[in-house]
Amino acid sequence: MTNLSEGVGYVENADKRGKKKSLKNRQKMKKSVWVEWKKSFRKNWELYLLLSPVILYFLVFHYFPLYGLQIAFKDFIATKGIVGSPWVGLKHFERFFDSYYFWRLIKNTVGIGVFTLAVSFPIPIILALMLNEVKSLRYKKFVQTVIYAPHFLSTVVVVGMLLLFLKTDGIVNQVVRLFGGTPIDFITEPGFFKSLYVFSDVWQTMGWSSIIYIAALAAVDPSQHEAAMLDGASKFQRIIHINIPAIMPTIVILFILNAGSVMAVGFEKVYLMQNELNMSSSDVISTFVYRSGILEAQYSFSAAVGLFNSLINFFMLIVVNQIAKKVNETSLW
Repeated sequence: MTNLSEGVGYVENADKRGKKKSLKNRQKMKKSVWVEWKKSFRKNWELYLLLSPVILYFLVFHYFPLYGLQIAFKDFIATKGIVGSPWVGLKHFERFFDSYYFWRLIKNTVGIGVFTLAVSFPIPIILALMLNEVKSLRYKKFVQTVIYAPHFLSTVVVVGMLLLFLKTDGIVNQVVRLFGGTPIDFITEPGFFKSLYVFSDVWQTMGWSSIIYIAALAAVDPSQHEAAMLDGASKFQRIIHINIPAIMPTIVILFILNAGSVMAVGFEKVYLMQNELNMSSSDVISTFVYRSGILEAQYSFSAAVGLFNSLINFFMLIVVNQIAKKVNETSLW
């Protein structure tokens, strides 16, 4: 019996010693990490100084506001503040799911997001591949200047151009009349809204979006093309088997990022193009949040709707990233 108790005591002491040892090891690791970081900061303090405005921006405008998300689970009362307002749980989420506008908002938001992704994502890739094959440097620079310029126009200017060109007495309808057709009010017709939104977005962004692909194509080894030409490969075959595989990691990363924001349909452009007659096609989650939160002062309800939209985007990002990781072994993390 004595031997048994001594054995138990020995095991307990050994266990305590092991815990103390592991605790000391953790403390040593923490100290070593802290020392290494201090050394790195002293050595590269200029880089940390350059990075500090970016970190500050994300902290102030992206992380600190997360504190206010709790009003999505409260009945926010301005006089009581965020902390003093009563908790209501998922009341606002249930109200949104049961609302008359829920399915219309989801259909329009997903429809515009997927349509934009399907059309505006591949066009910059095709454009970059085409520009990469242009041999005349002067012509190439001219084309790049022309297609980059729309990026620097504001959304208000682009929508203003659409309204001028497509109104009933605009230039497009004047051409329609010239050929004996009946003028169409494109701006108020719900069936045209998504196409106008997406193709004007393609026109504005395709040139700027192609820059990253042009840069990736510049890194392709010319000896691969030379070897393919010796083997009798055509220009199209070299594009398919050399250029596209070379930029595929870039394509996958950008596709993941774009798919992760498929529900984040831009508020400004939709709001500027929206009117009472095309509301059935143009009303999306971001405009609904604006109406509910800013115009009707339903802060808690609008916060819940916005949080739901963000969670869907986050879920899409995770799913697409995992699929890309399994299929192509390229992912964000």
